Amino acid sequence: MRIITALWLRNVKLFFRNRVQLILLMIMPFFYLYLLSTIFVSVYISNPIHYILAGIVIIVVFQTSMNIATSTIEDIVSGYMKEVLVSPVKRIQIALGQIFASTTIATLQGVLILIIGYFIGMTYRSPLTPIAIFVFMFFVGLVFSAFGLFLATSIKNHQTFQVFSVAVTTPITFLCGVYIPISLLPDALQFAALFNPMTYAASFFRTLSLEKMSLSTDELVSEQLAYQINNIVITPQLSLFIISLFGLLFLLLATVAFSKVDFLKIDRSSTKKDIFQQ
Repeated sequence: MRIITALWLRNVKLFFRNRVQLILLMIMPFFYLYLLSTIFVSVYISNPIHYILAGIVIIVVFQTSMNIATSTIEDIVSGYMKEVLVSPVKRIQIALGQIFASTTIATLQGVLILIIGYFIGMTYRSPLTPIAIFVFMFFVGLVFSAFGLFLATSIKNHQTFQVFSVAVTTPITFLCGVYIPISLLPDALQFAALFNPMTYAASFFRTLSLEKMSLSTDELVSEQLAYQINNIVITPQLSLFIISLFGLLFLLLATVAFSKVDFLKIDRSSTKKDIFQQ
């Protein structure tokens, strides 16, 4: 437990020391809020500002957890991982330390945005809602931190990893209904959204944040909180089940992949060369 805590604390400190990055990460969500407010008015959502803000919060949690988890690549290149592995530390402890650090950072960032959102009118009727929101943000951070760590330990080349990371995160970001309503997408992309885990995370988080879990299926669809694609209706409850399965899968895959990586064959001389020698 001490090893996990030490790795967690080290990554959290590194993140908060970068004040410029922290400020930009706090400003950009509200820029997107202003930019997207006119788009979502066209889909007749009753409270578009709160609807958009809830979506932005969960996508920030996703992006931050992915970015921080994949910083493992930098630790690999710098040789930090080799130094950690010299000590009698189990691989699973290192993996958990990386995952919990990125999860914590992502959740705290989401909380900070919600605190600012309070001053623009995003309030809750039930005192249990903020607690449920915090728990779900932590859960989503945990899921995508594991996903990011899995990618970081699976790609064999630094440059390939950078390209692959963008190729994965971009469609996930734009096909989840946060920036563009899914109902406005072409039919083919609406179908593709069914395979996007963030579609389910955004659907559940928005319903939870807007305190509309008790609405009927038809009302949820009309409010863009559930999605009907052909004969398939993605309700918030189904979304929670699917994202839970996705999370369990990648928590397992991330720990297995991290345990099998041969860090001793890492080339530390240049980030432009292959990180892992075949």
